[in-house]
Amino acid sequence: MQPHVQKWGNSLGIRIPLSLAPKIGLRESTPVDLQVDEDAIIKMLAQVKPENIHGEIDTGPQVGREIW
Repeated sequence: MQPHVQKWGNSLGIRIPLSLAPKIGLRESTPVDLQVDEDAIIKMLAQVKPENIHGEIDTGPQVGREIW
């Protein structure tokens, strides 16, 4: 897999396919630790473990044209 960096507002982001996220322990709002060494990312998700991932947060009913 080779995702592409995309512009989101004033930032850049990498989309992680939803089918892959649970396999690597990622959920929405999962904190990540990024460290850069000589222009390369060397570490991600350093402190994230299954035992410290919080549960889903209920944000209320759908509003507008949201699809779940």
